[in-house]
Amino acid sequence: MASQYHTIIIGSGAAGLSCALELVKKNIPPESILIITENLGGGTSFDAGSDKQTYYKLSIAGNSSDSPIAMAHTLFDGGAMHGDIALIEATCSTQAFMNLVSLGVPFPHDEFGTFVGYKTDNDPLQRGTSAGPLTSHLMGTHLLREVQARGIQILNHHYVIQIVKDSQGRAQGIIAVDKEEMNTISALTQEDLESHIQTFQAEFIVLATGGPSGMYGKSVYPLSQWGATSLAILAGAKLQNLTESQYGMASLKFRWNVSGTYQQVLPRYISVDPEQDPLDTKTECVEFLRDYFPSNTKLLTATFLKGYQWPFNAERIENYGSSLIDMAVHIETVIRKRRVYMDFRQNPATFTWEQLEGEAKKYLDNSGGIQARPIERLHHMNPKAIDLYQRHGIDLWKEPLEIGVCAQHCNGGITGDIWWQTSIPHLFAIGEVNGTHGVHRPGGSALNAGQVGALRAAEKIVFGLWNQLPERNERLFTLESSKKSLIETLSHSIKTDSPQNSQISQQLQEIQSRMMQAGAYIRNNKEIDSILIHVKKELTNFFSHISILSGEQLISSWKLYDALVTQFAFLTAYQDYLTQGGGSRGSFVIIGDKNSEDTFIPHPKLDQYHIKKANQELTNKIQEISMIQEDAKNWGFQIDWVERRPLIFPQGWFETVWKKFNEKKIY
Repeated sequence: MASQYHTIIIGSGAAGLSCALELVKKNIPPESILIITENLGGGTSFDAGSDKQTYYKLSIAGNSSDSPIAMAHTLFDGGAMHGDIALIEATCSTQAFMNLVSLGVPFPHDEFGTFVGYKTDNDPLQRGTSAGPLTSHLMGTHLLREVQARGIQILNHHYVIQIVKDSQGRAQGIIAVDKEEMNTISALTQEDLESHIQTFQAEFIVLATGGPSGMYGKSVYPLSQWGATSLAILAGAKLQNLTESQYGMASLKFRWNVSGTYQQVLPRYISVDPEQDPLDTKTECVEFLRDYFPSNTKLLTATFLKGYQWPFNAERIENYGSSLIDMAVHIETVIRKRRVYMDFRQNPATFTWEQLEGEAKKYLDNSGGIQARPIERLHHMNPKAIDLYQRHGIDLWKEPLEIGVCAQHCNGGITGDIWWQTSIPHLFAIGEVNGTHGVHRPGGSALNAGQVGALRAAEKIVFGLWNQLPERNERLFTLESSKKSLIETLSHSIKTDSPQNSQISQQLQEIQSRMMQAGAYIRNNKEIDSILIHVKKELTNFFSHISILSGEQLISSWKLYDALVTQFAFLTAYQDYLTQGGGSRGSFVIIGDKNSEDTFIPHPKLDQYHIKKANQELTNKIQEISMIQEDAKNWGFQIDWVERRPLIFPQGWFETVWKKFNEKKIY
């Protein structure tokens, strides 16, 4: 019989933990809440960051002029974002931020209690704040401590493989496996499936599993992050803006964004042959960026701007913009097969202070970053950025830092309403797995969106839906029936007479490689069409073709399935976007026909890239996609383009709002 809960939260990052706390604050008993997670203390919240990881919020400092409407405009103006969602993320940002402050997250303030801010990418004001390179880690640590103090149950080392709906289409439970138990089984049998696959029933499910990192080969997502977007896809939930992800330069040996101060101290970029060691004095280290910029002044300006224009941006390639650096790194690493490093030990060749333009010079002067070498400037301005790499065996004082252009964040994801409820009633999606963001999101807004989503989901669950529940017995019957069907499907994969092989890992490498080839920051229609044929073929009767011998391979095969399903949805969305006349925008470029009038070459050194111009008409629309699967052989999607909801300007009269609030009519 299934274990029963009020709410199950899948995922233990900052968003999921925060949602659990909000439910308890609203008088849901802690013992009736379950957080189920594959790796407590892992994932993007705990294991990701940058030079000073940004948290984005409404400016509440000094005499700076800001308002929820102004912040909502910034979010909305990024394109392909619903106006009401933008307003909610802006309006609730102060509440969400102060929740974290009250838990002890050390966001800096001055002696007057002012939480000062700074400008981050795609932000016209100074709404960014930071607790250092590990902002999200500190958020997660403080939230987890409070969750444990409140007595909320956390079920660790469990992998969720299915969300189950009842006969009315409402989310009603999950199916999961205990990884630790499953990994001890060397010869898997159907009896093992029946005894080790578990069911959990709940009135509400909150999906907080982060971004879909598993399908990317070159990624700055931490190794502890995989994602579980396929849970929603296979359940039939609607998704949106899957075309919109974020890519940028990151270190490879230890996965970390090289943004902010790492760029603003003006390191030199070098490349070497793949067999060579950059520390060997005989190695020729080429400062390849010099071939792309007409002067050191232009090169230094682009490098400096890369600090808060860190994400690759299709609009910042021309005119020696900061994303020309990303393209140059791409050519060195992917086309020329060389290795690229940021070297903090030396300045770029022929560097002088007189070469700096106004913005860079003013910033470094104001920060006191006028030391002789990049590493010395970094040590003065942000020593924690050096310490971080030191703790992972990389000494920036003594060695260069190998980098590449990597997948970093998914701006799209599961569609939610203004309460973060998905198209499946009683299923909520919060954090990165929810696709609230559009084309251009301000740096740090993802952390804010996760906390705001936690607030909104908990409020809707407790005050808007708690008294509208169906009979439980009917729901439990559906859950057990789904478990039986799943076991029957998985039993086709158990091949005890098959030899041990690396089939699963090889297939995963192929999935990840082709995603970087066609579905990352450089895309073209021909490659996407070709890959989709292979993906659909691999998904057809997947569990009949794959061989599973052990319990560990069962988990690995399901992760492979997750990556494949997710890739199928994303590439289908890309294909449709191109069919609709979509062009380069946000963090990707579309390679078009060289003879077409709507393509251009952004730089003489990029003459092989005929970049398709942006289609501005699609900025005000949002692509929605949901899976339609008739059986194991017929996979497809329903795709619609909807006008984004406008930015609204509520002018509520207090007594009227108070009455609606007290009567719970706002839900």
